[in-house]
Amino acid sequence: MGLEEAESVAQDLLAESLPRRWRHVRAVAAKAHSLGPLVGQDGGLLVAAAWLHDIGYAPAVVDTGFHSLDGARWLLRRGFDRRLADLVAHHSCAIYEAAERGLGHALVTEFAQEASPVSDALWFADMTTGPDGQDFTVAERLAEIRSRYGPEDLVTRFWRKAEAPLLEAVRRTQDRLAAQPM
Repeated sequence: MGLEEAESVAQDLLAESLPRRWRHVRAVAAKAHSLGPLVGQDGGLLVAAAWLHDIGYAPAVVDTGFHSLDGARWLLRRGFDRRLADLVAHHSCAIYEAAERGLGHALVTEFAQEASPVSDALWFADMTTGPDGQDFTVAERLAEIRSRYGPEDLVTRFWRKAEAPLLEAVRRTQDRLAAQPM
């Protein structure tokens, strides 16, 4: 899959129906592009995953109501690359949300969770970008999510459990950035 195709698919699915989500996705993709040197030959895959990571929110894609799983399944049904679908399925600690929704078994049996610089960079790009595309720290992003959903919402509950692994992925990406020669 080319980057233009990934961008086009995301734009077709999100720009009109979910303009705020589209602003977020555009900024995540731009950030992923800047992180490309951290992942070498997988830079294109990282950017494609960033363009497509939230397509599961699109009304035309929603099935279970869990965007990571819905988006990844949609990608596979349309013949997209398996590794790309795996990255979308498991982005940003999705396993914790899947468990809260009773979809943990489906997620792990249908999609492989990759532990790599690519997945770390995708999580970093997503979780340091606000809902309108603004740059956030992870702490600001988590605070914004908790404020938007409220203290007892499923999303807030899963982030209580997922925060430590998310912070580790972000730290690994920050360490890789710091080690990059200027």
